[in-house]
Amino acid sequence: MGFNDLELSERLLIARRGTSYLSQRLADLTDDEFDGPTLLEGWTRRHLVAHIGYNAAALCRLMDWAATGVETPMYSSTEQRGEEIAEGATLSPAALRNLFAHTVARLDEKWRHLPDSAWQAQVRTAQGRLVPAEETAWMRTREVWIHAVDLDNGGRFGDFPTVVLESLLDDIVGMWRKKELGAGIALEVDGGIPVAVKEDAEVTHKVQGSLPAVVRWAAGRGAVGVEGGELTPPRWL
Repeated sequence: MGFNDLELSERLLIARRGTSYLSQRLADLTDDEFDGPTLLEGWTRRHLVAHIGYNAAALCRLMDWAATGVETPMYSSTEQRGEEIAEGATLSPAALRNLFAHTVARLDEKWRHLPDSAWQAQVRTAQGRLVPAEETAWMRTREVWIHAVDLDNGGRFGDFPTVVLESLLDDIVGMWRKKELGAGIALEVDGGIPVAVKEDAEVTHKVQGSLPAVVRWAAGRGAVGVEGGELTPPRWL
């Protein structure tokens, strides 16, 4: 069973659990540590916290779109999104903590007040996909759990709920297939049957390990506890 097979209330609960997990990682950081690097190349923790806050604000815009029927995109452009993060990274640690807390609370409030009928309203992701508004639960779940690890101060894929790990792997492999990337790669999780990224291609490289380790590698967050992890995984987002 994947994430989107769960009842909406369960999906929102997992997103909120991820937010709490990320919030704890954030609370563990001293203000001086905001200048430190993350697992994302070129981004300090300042950039990452700004991005997480502005992502919640962007999802609020999609919730407004669903509630009113008036198109309100996540971002006006890719350039605007990048500029917003760059400017946000110049804020003080106190302001960044406040941005995170404020935008998280706003998104949660919009989730709680959206009429049942509006969850199926079509909205557009930053990648241009039309999805029902309920997809925001998975979009935010993915953000908060992965970025808690990206802060690089103790977050672990092993702490993620199994359904999140399995759905992330489905997402990543699905994206590789859509982009025709990863031919020859097979993933073997917990000694199970290897899954080839391109089903009719000869397997030339196998990556194997526990579910959290394979997902971490596939998501581009490093080879920790996997065999075959010396290969750089294809990009998925």
